[in-house]
Amino acid sequence: MDHKKDGKSPLLVVIISSRGIARSFAFAQSRIQKCEDRGAQMKRYILVAMFLAAGFSSKAQEDAIAPGENLVVEGVPKISASLAETAGRYTENREAFQTDWHPTRREMIIGTRFGNTYQAHLVAMPQGARRQLTFFPEPVYGGSFHPKGADYVLYTKDVGGGEWYQFFRYDLATGESTLLTDGKSRNTSERWSTGGDRIAYVSTRRNNQDTDLWVMDPSDRKTDRMLLQLSGGGWEPQGWSPDDKKILVMEGISVNETYLWLVDTTSGEKIELTPRKTDVQVAYGSARFSRDGKGVYVTTDKDSEFQRLAYIDLSTKKVEVLTPDLSWDVDEFAQSWDGKWLAYLSNEDGISKLHLIDAVTRKEQPVPTLPVGVIGGLIWHRNNRDLGFGMTTAKDPVIAIRWT
Repeated sequence: MDHKKDGKSPLLVVIISSRGIARSFAFAQSRIQKCEDRGAQMKRYILVAMFLAAGFSSKAQEDAIAPGENLVVEGVPKISASLAETAGRYTENREAFQTDWHPTRREMIIGTRFGNTYQAHLVAMPQGARRQLTFFPEPVYGGSFHPKGADYVLYTKDVGGGEWYQFFRYDLATGESTLLTDGKSRNTSERWSTGGDRIAYVSTRRNNQDTDLWVMDPSDRKTDRMLLQLSGGGWEPQGWSPDDKKILVMEGISVNETYLWLVDTTSGEKIELTPRKTDVQVAYGSARFSRDGKGVYVTTDKDSEFQRLAYIDLSTKKVEVLTPDLSWDVDEFAQSWDGKWLAYLSNEDGISKLHLIDAVTRKEQPVPTLPVGVIGGLIWHRNNRDLGFGMTTAKDPVIAIRWT
């Protein structure tokens, strides 16, 4: 649907997917009837019937679904293979979700499942056919383009099902994948630098327990190095400063207690951004540098029972709440590449509501009316007009909305 506005608001492109779940029940009932011996002729009829029944029973057993060897089944009727096949369409579900935009073209990387596992796919145009990139027994939940040139895709894949995630580089020209990490440790939470030549991530490589902060140029795995040794497993990089001299890192203690740090990308020195010695615990959901580097946008429950969108001035450490009148949690937010727009999602009684804020005036802007559902994965295109996200609804499987 097209919504004409005054031209000041950005264009929104929404990629929406939903899953449907149905339940099917099979019930079979058999009866055993007694038959008395009423003569030789009746015996012959019974004998013939028994042979016929045996033949049908054999055929039914061949077409029946055998229970697992670890199950003891008593008094449960057999489930035919044809019934299971018919019910399969209601028990299987699939969704597609965007994980990145092409740096210059309106192409995107998505994760979706057409077999037993999710794999990374490329969609070259709106409503275009997907092209599968990865083919592994382990799932690949999408990936991200190399911001400088889009010559390769960075993706994460489990090894052996033990959640020991590794980073791989997929060459878009040759289709070859190259392992970038050690193949043994757990590596997660990669964030591209502003310049697009490095990633920051956390890894358990040092002792398979603590998550340290690492930096690497994915085009050359030999550049991989530990920037900062950390203690505990709750660390996660949030993003790079515009000049790539600082990395914003979150330390998670519990769901109710998190802290933010600034890490120097040259020395590895970390400086506390949010105070630790307070009487009240504060939780931060996510955090990103502003495009001018003067502040940090966060979601936080500071001085509130809700997660609110806020701005921390890096020079004064003053916190400005951007959603003071919202009595709902802010689930996530995304900042446009030019820094002019802030899109965020509020969770209102389990239903997602999309909001748009002018980052300069701090005023809410009108947004299109979306179907009732749950939204996630806000991603701005670098053209600062297109916003992609996924949505689960009760009725509509795939919807594309354009708002001008």
